[in-house]
Amino acid sequence: MSTWIWVAVVVLAIVALAAVAYVALQQQRRGRLRERFGPEYERMMAEHDSKRDVEQELRAREQRHAELDIRPLPEETRDAYATRWTEVQERFVDAPGFAVTEADQLVSSVMAERGYPTENFEQRLSDLSVGHAATLDHYRKAHEISGRAARKEASTEELRQAMVHYRALFEELLHETSRGR
Repeated sequence: MSTWIWVAVVVLAIVALAAVAYVALQQQRRGRLRERFGPEYERMMAEHDSKRDVEQELRAREQRHAELDIRPLPEETRDAYATRWTEVQERFVDAPGFAVTEADQLVSSVMAERGYPTENFEQRLSDLSVGHAATLDHYRKAHEISGRAARKEASTEELRQAMVHYRALFEELLHETSRGR
């Protein structure tokens, strides 16, 4: 009978160790996602009921991103885009709404040239969240203001803020030199 007790104790110890290892692995995965996605992780957790679903979505984003051919821009292309950005900023003085629209188009152009799909805004956000989570809120805010500007519902100060928001992502996309940020 004592042999069965020892077997039961060993089996219970193994099960307990497996459970602890599983919980530790989950915590490690969660921490890695939180670190990689930063504010995007927190935003999604606040908007959704299931941590599991959010983390599954973020892992799916990582997988999709890994399949994209994201590449740095050659120096001459970066310089050309930087010049175009300066021109857009200069136009802001005389035509702020138009400049914001141009800034949005310029960000999309840089994204496309880098290898990001650009046909759908929500998909752009999803793809950008993997490598550019820290500036994603800038892009969201700029896009929202740009939409209001198209309807002539944004003030000049809001348009200025949109330019600042677009510039944050633009500069990050322009100067990123490696795939695995």
